[in-house]
Amino acid sequence: MPHGLPRKIRIVFILQAVLASLGILLGAWLVSLVIKHSLVSSALQEEAGYYWQLHEASPVQPPPNTQNIRGYLLETGQSPLSLPANLRTLPPGFHELKDDDQLVLVDARPEGRLYLVFLRSRAEMLAFWFGVVPVLLTLLAVYGASWITYRASKRLVSPVNWLARRVSRWDPGHPEAADLAPAKLPADMQGETRQLAAALHSLATKVTAHVARERNFTRDASHELRTPLTVIRVASDMALGDQDITPRLRRGLQRIQRAGRDMEAVIDAFLILAREADVEPQIELFDVNEIVRHEVDNARELIAGRPVEIHLHSSGPVMLHAPPRVLQVVISNLLRNACSYTDEGRIDVEVGEDRVVVRDTGIGMSAEALGRAFEPFYRAEPSRPQGTGLGLSIVRRLCDRFGWKIGLTSEPGQGTQATIHYR
Repeated sequence: MPHGLPRKIRIVFILQAVLASLGILLGAWLVSLVIKHSLVSSALQEEAGYYWQLHEASPVQPPPNTQNIRGYLLETGQSPLSLPANLRTLPPGFHELKDDDQLVLVDARPEGRLYLVFLRSRAEMLAFWFGVVPVLLTLLAVYGASWITYRASKRLVSPVNWLARRVSRWDPGHPEAADLAPAKLPADMQGETRQLAAALHSLATKVTAHVARERNFTRDASHELRTPLTVIRVASDMALGDQDITPRLRRGLQRIQRAGRDMEAVIDAFLILAREADVEPQIELFDVNEIVRHEVDNARELIAGRPVEIHLHSSGPVMLHAPPRVLQVVISNLLRNACSYTDEGRIDVEVGEDRVVVRDTGIGMSAEALGRAFEPFYRAEPSRPQGTGLGLSIVRRLCDRFGWKIGLTSEPGQGTQATIHYR
């Protein structure tokens, strides 16, 4: 599970740590600016105000000269040559002299100008202890809290992740319910996760049983139906061999034979679909024309007595390595549909190198009917006695099973075209 819950939680915590780091670093930078400028500037202004108070009381009061601050007084009328060269041209205000590593406040009064110099390295040291160090401690606290929270979250979701991995490996047709048996669950899977595992285990057991019942029923019913159909076919063959039967009775027997063949085709399709997905029908190399020609001959009996012609078009042998019985069932269903819904005109069957096309001039289908054509038991014309509505549904399922593609186009009154792409 490349995008599982643990990975998402890990990404969330990483993003949280990155964003918190950026926010804290930005805050540290702002704190450093405040300390180096606002705080130092305010301190120097207060120091200047205090000095002028002392100077007013005693004009001989010397400028401040401490470990952090060095002061210079330029009285009115004095030459600035007594000042350091880098201070002589500074106007009143707060200045940062990066080349000299100094922060300077020039305070102008009627009595003169007071120059207070603060070393920038001292300001940076204050910024480090009051800005960077708290930031580093905060970052460590954030990282530690994120790591502890991540570990706790990982422990909480690990049972869910284990459960998701097991379920993702299930075959929909055969869910491995034994993987989620209570005895096989991890010891740390408790609470709601264990309840979810129990529910999935129960569901998988029911699905497995349901699939087995459906497959067994389809297989057994199909096998059981073969016996009476064989009796019907043999009895009808024997009856048709009698030369003294009336034409009406002969037509009835022929209808019985056609219905029996149709039923056998449906049973064959059910048997193929009832097999396991990994158990393929017999695959061999055969000529598609032989299968199609056989089904076209059978279809001619369905249109006997009607003004409908059926034609087979082929440019030559088309060899295909596939289950021949599957293609026979598919073509048989398509031809029976074409015969059932074509009252007059023609049916053309074209065999190509990669496809078989069945085209008729029948009643066609509306857009709504075309959209539902592959639904089981759906019939575009329910009033017609032919068909059960399963033909196209069986064709679609067989094509999906063996990787073929079925295409259907139709217009009301213009006919229908079905195309099977087997390559």
